[in-house]
Amino acid sequence: MDLFEYQARDMFEKHGVPVLPGIVATTPGEARAAYESLGGAVAVVKAQVKIGGRGKAGGVKLARSADEAEQHAEAILGMDIKGHTVHKVMIAAGADIATEYYFSVLLDRSERRYLAMCSVEGGMEIEQLAVERPEALARVAVDPIEGIDEAKANEIVAAANFSAEDAPKVAEAIQKLWTVYREEDATLVEVNPLVKTGSGDIVALDGKVSLDENASFRHEDHEALVDKAAEDPLEAKAKAKGLNYVKLDGAVGIIGNGAGLVMSTLDVVAYAGEQYGVGPANFLDIGGGASAEVMANGLDVILGDEQVRSVFVNVFGGITACDEVANGIVQALGILGDQATKPLVVRLDGNNVEEGRAILAEANHPLVTLVDTMDGAAAKAAELAAAK
Repeated sequence: MDLFEYQARDMFEKHGVPVLPGIVATTPGEARAAYESLGGAVAVVKAQVKIGGRGKAGGVKLARSADEAEQHAEAILGMDIKGHTVHKVMIAAGADIATEYYFSVLLDRSERRYLAMCSVEGGMEIEQLAVERPEALARVAVDPIEGIDEAKANEIVAAANFSAEDAPKVAEAIQKLWTVYREEDATLVEVNPLVKTGSGDIVALDGKVSLDENASFRHEDHEALVDKAAEDPLEAKAKAKGLNYVKLDGAVGIIGNGAGLVMSTLDVVAYAGEQYGVGPANFLDIGGGASAEVMANGLDVILGDEQVRSVFVNVFGGITACDEVANGIVQALGILGDQATKPLVVRLDGNNVEEGRAILAEANHPLVTLVDTMDGAAAKAAELAAAK
């Protein structure tokens, strides 16, 4: 889950990272009041969207009066920035910036460890710096067990060539940013820019944080950080039911057991659907326990998608045998009743496959078509979706 900048700022402050005051506003009037409460001569009105390039798009403006803050907020609220609509702005206190730096720590999946990146050249897009002047961006591996202690922080600032004067303060800020990463179960903590002020203080002027949703059970407070307005309603419904679901743009709904099998199913449906002009509508992994309730929940979510015109249920029986899955499908259709109106193509294989197929054949539900092979079932599902 990606956070808005104001949420990252608040999280930084919680863990002792030096930040400047900032107040969120949803209306021009609130922006005016926020500017006045900050009591400074200069403030920054910043669009709150989960995408970069706000400044270039006109989503970041300096305000030197309450009138300007209100006017900028009025112009920015409702703005479209790379497909993201601005619903909130943050009125942030102005900073006396002497120098801009960059720091981030992220999950390096390929190396199975963390990676810290740091540069004395902050403020610009880090991707551009990495391409044009890769030597200016220090990359330091971080052991997940040891993390970033004082010694590792000093190693990072040395690799980035900080001056002897700035290094101790920057290293201290890096250790606090590591605390944010560790304590909040993040996959990314980025500050661009991390600034040195005219008085020599180190301040996180902008922040980006991504949280690992797999660790949400450890953080009840993270639920309050979810952007309900931007959340897809079907994904929210699936999440509430404990399902691994991702909405796509096609017409063939997909249910499978196991992420690998579901990914393969997406591929065969995409291939089979080429001649019909249809594709997969979702990723939905029901996991190993395909009970009637789980199957009903999955079908309920998929059938609630107006784009779906057929459903492909692709299950390989293992720990959960095919006869249990078949009973789950039959019972799920009974639970859903009249809500189930779209054709289902079912492919079963693996443990107790013959028993499972026999259960579906005996039930003889008018919506269910049983197909033996994965490719054949994908083709049938695509055909049914195209015929709707």
